Amino acid sequence: MSTQPSNPSPQRIHEMTWGFAAPLMLQTAIELKLFDRLEGHPQTALELSKQVGASERGVRILCNALVSIGFLTKTAAGRLELTPESAAFLVTTKPSFQGGLLRHIGHQLLPKWSRLTQVVRNGKPARDADQKHDAEFFAAFVEDLFPFGYPAARALAEALKVADAKQPVQVLDIAAGSGVWSIALAEKSPQVRITAVDWPPVAAVTRKVAQQHNVADRLRTIEGDMHQVPLEPNHYHIATLGQILHGEGIEDSKKLLKRVFDALAPGGTIAIAEFLADDNRTGPPMPLLFAVNMLVNTDQGDTFTFKEISNWLTDIGYTLPRLLPVPAVSPMILADKPM
Repeated sequence: MSTQPSNPSPQRIHEMTWGFAAPLMLQTAIELKLFDRLEGHPQTALELSKQVGASERGVRILCNALVSIGFLTKTAAGRLELTPESAAFLVTTKPSFQGGLLRHIGHQLLPKWSRLTQVVRNGKPARDADQKHDAEFFAAFVEDLFPFGYPAARALAEALKVADAKQPVQVLDIAAGSGVWSIALAEKSPQVRITAVDWPPVAAVTRKVAQQHNVADRLRTIEGDMHQVPLEPNHYHIATLGQILHGEGIEDSKKLLKRVFDALAPGGTIAIAEFLADDNRTGPPMPLLFAVNMLVNTDQGDTFTFKEISNWLTDIGYTLPRLLPVPAVSPMILADKPM
């Protein structure tokens, strides 16, 4: 039975028509350091425009729009102030800064999404003739993604009880990116030893972030293709795959999970972070929207369900596929290599 109202309204369509506006406005405000300048210093649009070296008209109109969508407030005297949300997540100097993803969307994703009709017609990603190698593409933004994964990575460290370790814990971080998944484990215990696998430009970012978090002395990197680089068999106690499978597609994901299985020590655990759709692929919205992003940007990528991934894992030989609730869009998937 349809759940649509008998007298539908175009209101949602009108609102979605301008859906592109909010991320672009936030991106501009971040690039101009508007949120940084307002932290602890309420200002008028004129004062703020002088602070950031932009036009008064531009700053005034932009800030009024940001007030309307709840990222700024305005006093009766016309002074602009941060909201608790923007103060926590949009000030560039704070570890909790979330605005890096907005730069990625504005500069790297939106131009390709504008070709979505063509992509759907031919089933091929929107690649540019001068597009950089994937390694350079990811190196440009993986550090910005660190705050998004960090709370979930810390929850993983708690669930795996790495703080209780009495012996060295070998962690394999596949396609490590910023290293968020393994770094959070290493922060919980001096016993953790990280092996991070990624392309050379990205591995440089991993080392940089590990240095910032004071765990670089327990990190080694293996640089190259995660499907090809040699991995020591039966060696690792924990393996992390943080938001990797959606870019690989079904067959390459299965091959990668098998490589990790062979590298895990008996009794070792694989931890997978992914955007998980429900079994009928009717929701939640974020995993299904991200599947479109994979359509636009990859040859075979997609998002999957827990049932699909757990079936791959058990077919390979993993046991006890299970969901771990974490502070993220979707829970993580854990599974074990038998003793």
